[in-house]
Amino acid sequence: MEGENTKPKILIFGGTGYLGKYMVKASVASGHKTFVYARPVTQNSRTSKVEIHKEFQGIGVTIIEGELDEHEKIVSILKEVDVVISTVAYPQFLDQLKIVRAIKVAGNIKRFLPSEFGCEEDRVRPLPPFEACLEKKRIVRRAIEAAQIPYTFVSANLCGAYFVNVLLRPSESHDDVVVYGSGEAKALPPPEDIPISIIHSALAKGDLMNFELGEDDIEASMLYPDFKFTTIDQLLDIFLIDPPKPARTAFE
Repeated sequence: MEGENTKPKILIFGGTGYLGKYMVKASVASGHKTFVYARPVTQNSRTSKVEIHKEFQGIGVTIIEGELDEHEKIVSILKEVDVVISTVAYPQFLDQLKIVRAIKVAGNIKRFLPSEFGCEEDRVRPLPPFEACLEKKRIVRRAIEAAQIPYTFVSANLCGAYFVNVLLRPSESHDDVVVYGSGEAKALPPPEDIPISIIHSALAKGDLMNFELGEDDIEASMLYPDFKFTTIDQLLDIFLIDPPKPARTAFE
């Protein structure tokens, strides 16, 4: 039909979270009919969650409230869309196996992007706290491959702005340094050891630069040559002028 939107319909899991909000807004801005599968809003929900629901509804997003264990509901929604993006946080990584099973049953999804957006977990071997985190992602990857679902794994080099900000914390001014315990401890307590081991892997050890791209890989700037990416040098200048408060993802 003339004038009908023929762009793929997109369903986003975790759309109200840190990364998810950007995904949803970008999907809408690109002209896609956008759906968000999110936990129900209750009287105990944070004000920020209620506000983001209202914002999404105001820009034409269809919000479906539910839990990830509602298999039949998810399958029915999947049959109405073309592409699925997951941005769920670390505690829910393995819950994506439920999404994989539902996609397999629905049988119509043209592309699934699981919650990656970090490093290339099949090619790095970081410290144990981060390694345990990556192993959960690998489990999801293998399940997607076994189910023969069309997929794209996005490695965003740990979202540089996020972890540089966590490391430098330019929005804060301190005259002292906090040392955990008596000073004799060899490691941070979990889950506080996860972000530190991530920073060690990316910014100290250089894991993100220790491999070559293969024939099935493509660097993002090749896909979007007209997009103006922000370099780390430019990012540090931004931090000096107008430092944002560090965002902290959930690791438990």
